[in-house]
Parts: sequence; structure tokens; C-alpha cells
Amino acid sequence: MSVARVTELSCTSNESFEDAIRQGIERAQKTLRQVRSAWVKEQRVTVGRDGTVEFQANILVTFVLED
Repeated sequence: MSVARVTELSCTSNESFEDAIRQGIERAQKTLRQVRSAWVKEQRVTVGRDGTVEFQANILVTFVLED
């Protein structure tokens, strides 16, 4: 039997939602072992006064706990 845990991460990118999600998963894999999946909970775009765009994705990362 295995037990999994879900952790929520907020990821940002100046390029795209896909890039923000990819960076979030890559960062999670540096700290968490046995990352199995991620679910995109929310996406949001912030537009700066100078017109810059920042993509934000909140993701739920599932990883298996070790014995």
C-alpha cells in the first residue's frame, strides 16, 4: 500500500502558463521524491503598468510518501 500527499504550488513565468507549470514541477522534483502528477487548479495573468505580462499557475502536485 502506498500513501500520497498533495501540495499546492504557485508558479510564475513571463513567457507562458506552460512555462510556469513546467518550472513549478521541475522545482518540486528537486525537493520532493516520487512526484507522480500535477493538477492545474487556477491560472491568472497579471499585466503591469508598463504592459508586461506575468503568467501565474497554481498547481496541486501529488507525490508518494516513502515508508
